[in-house]
Amino acid sequence: MKAVAQRVAEASVAIDGKVHSSIGRGLFVLLGIHKLDTNEDIEWMVRKIANLRVFEDDNQQMNRDLQSIQGEILVVSQFTLIASTKKGNRPSFNDAADPQKGKALYEDVVRALEATLGCPVKTGVFAANMQVSLVNDGPVTITFDTRNRE
Repeated sequence: MKAVAQRVAEASVAIDGKVHSSIGRGLFVLLGIHKLDTNEDIEWMVRKIANLRVFEDDNQQMNRDLQSIQGEILVVSQFTLIASTKKGNRPSFNDAADPQKGKALYEDVVRALEATLGCPVKTGVFAANMQVSLVNDGPVTITFDTRNRE
C-alpha cells in the first residue's frame, strides 16, 4: 500500500464536471493498493496518516495532527501509485490489487480512518475518471509505503 498525503488549504474531486467531494484545510491523500496488502497494512497506514504531524503549532513548528486542527480529509484511490518502471518507460501495474480487492481495501482504509479520527472522510469514486484540484499548503507532501516502512 502506498499513499501520498498533502497538506492542503483546500481540495476537491470532480467527476463529469461536477464536484463530488471537497474539503477545506486538512489532508488530501492518494492511496494505492498493492496485490499483497493485508489488514496489517491498513492498520499501519491508518495510524501513520491519522497521526501525521504536518500542521504548524503556535511556534510555527509542524507539531499538530489533523484532529488537533479540526481539519478535513479527502482520500482518493489511485492504483497508478503501485506502478513499476523498472523496464522501459511504460509503467507496469502488475503489482496493483485487482479491482475487487483494491476497492474493498480502499473502503476499509476509509472506514478505519473515520473510526480513528472520529470524523467523516471524504472520498472520490473508486475507478472513476476524476479531476482533482487542490491548493497544496507549504507545499507539504509526505509519502508512505507499507513495503518500505519508515
